[in-house]
Amino acid sequence: MTNFRTLAQAAETAMRGVFNATPLQRNDHLSDRYKADIWLKREDLSPVRSYKLRGAFNAMRKVLENNPETTQFVCASAGNHAQGVAFMCRHFGVKGVIFMPVTTPQQKIGKTEKFGGDAVSIRLTGDYFDDTLAAAQAYCDEINGHFLSPFDDEDVIEGQASVGVEIEKQLSDLPDRIIMPVGGGGLSSGVCSYLGDRTAVTLVEPEGGACLAAALKAGEPTRLDHVNTFADGAAVAQIGAKTFQRLRDTNPADVLTINEDRVCTTILEMLNVEGIVLEPAGALAVDALKDMEAEIRGKTVVCVTSGGNFDFERLPEVKERAQRYSGIKKYFILRMPQRPGALRDFLEMLGPDDDIARFEYLKKSARNFGSVLIGIETTNPENFGHIETQLDAAGFDYRDITNDEVLAEFLI
Repeated sequence: MTNFRTLAQAAETAMRGVFNATPLQRNDHLSDRYKADIWLKREDLSPVRSYKLRGAFNAMRKVLENNPETTQFVCASAGNHAQGVAFMCRHFGVKGVIFMPVTTPQQKIGKTEKFGGDAVSIRLTGDYFDDTLAAAQAYCDEINGHFLSPFDDEDVIEGQASVGVEIEKQLSDLPDRIIMPVGGGGLSSGVCSYLGDRTAVTLVEPEGGACLAAALKAGEPTRLDHVNTFADGAAVAQIGAKTFQRLRDTNPADVLTINEDRVCTTILEMLNVEGIVLEPAGALAVDALKDMEAEIRGKTVVCVTSGGNFDFERLPEVKERAQRYSGIKKYFILRMPQRPGALRDFLEMLGPDDDIARFEYLKKSARNFGSVLIGIETTNPENFGHIETQLDAAGFDYRDITNDEVLAEFLI
């Protein structure tokens, strides 16, 4: 570990010739809320708005030092690694071919093009990252290029460890706890290897991509059957072999899984209260504070906000998911009587804080009744109890489909 610590410190020093250290900022809002000393390591403020720049820089630096004739780099990425590689291709004056899933947000594609300029070309391939990765590796073999792994590479891990080096420098010590997200494990394995047992660490995964928890349970990297790609910066089907070797002794109690809808409440809170733009994976560490309130009280805690590449076209979806998670928005299928005054009777059941966000006739299921999709927003989840009580008393036939994944997917 001592040697790795030295290598991570050397990588951090070398980075200063290319980009500045990201800020470590005390957050008064979170500190007051959790009665703790909460700091944010703002990786969302790096030149490419994520920590991925670090691993790309360190890996490319070492490749070019050892093989100066290398001119072609290839990578596969859902966005953040792509931007880091593109930035560094332009910096080092080499060519890069970047494979991205077809489903990658346009914001990340556009930024990758901007950072790389003429140094990179982008190929959109595959609906899922595994397909993209296979295509990138096959192409790399074909042209005899150098493949830059997004996480499962010792030089990448070493580069990501510089986050820990900077935290220690900026605090002039180590905090009581560092909280950071886990995807493929590059950041977490690097920082944990650098820290050793010198401070406590909590690792956070999205529920729909909890590959570290699965690997710890199985004792080896295990491929998830299904991945929810909402938190795309941390939605990985299988943790890396090299990263898991460094994380295999992690206490499962120190690994949290976070519901993707709950993360949306934190994205909105940080945007509306603090003016901080975080992508879903970048908000995981901050969201985890909700599960650690008693544990962190009075302690110094650093949350790594790992990325801020958020496509604002997704904001309506984030708001929708946050409202549904918070219980202030629900969807019902209501069997509406086809008689004069029926709609008025329903509207009179709503209180002053209840708003209709959606009203759509689905079909007329019988001569005297029709099925209606109704979305209602309110200010307090308890208001829905009042609405449902009145619906029952009036004899309205209804069904709450808010959490019905099948119906919600087709109707909402």
